[in-house]
Amino acid sequence: MPKKPAVQEPAPEYDADVEKLLNETKENIEKLRLLGVDELIIKSLCLGKPKLSRLLVSKDRRILLPDYNNMEIKMTPLVKAVYLFFLSHPEGVLLKNLQDYYPELRKWYLETTDRVDISRIDKNIAALTDPLNNSINEKCARIKEAFLSKFNDYLAKHYYVDSNGRGSLKAITLDRKLVSFE
Repeated sequence: MPKKPAVQEPAPEYDADVEKLLNETKENIEKLRLLGVDELIIKSLCLGKPKLSRLLVSKDRRILLPDYNNMEIKMTPLVKAVYLFFLSHPEGVLLKNLQDYYPELRKWYLETTDRVDISRIDKNIAALTDPLNNSINEKCARIKEAFLSKFNDYLAKHYYVDSNGRGSLKAITLDRKLVSFE
């Protein structure tokens, strides 16, 4: 059976001023590439600055994004406790110093869980704050997954816990003017 030729959509027609700007933009993008500018930077120029939603932590500790149609970001209680902990530290935290934050992490976990077994709660927080345990990195990965399941990394990276490399501060970069707690 003969293959049908692909039907090519006609290119939209613009006035002369728009066509001139489009051609100049294409030329400038090509010049940037020839100068070695990274593709991600070029894409960010084309995409513009993302419209970030406010982040609301409700009284019952639900994480909501009001400007994205009240989207809820769902997490397990321990992961949510880690997220709320990092939200409360805009300056960031060194993971090697996490044991100093044991009482605060425990407080957040008690606010997000319905567990009543205090020894189990303490065991989970001990694992989080143990520098030889990978638990905190696993929880940060779950936080990242929760946001990436809702939208692309271009937006999500503002909401999840990240760092500038091994041994550096871990933080959520979202402007805290966009964050509120009920």
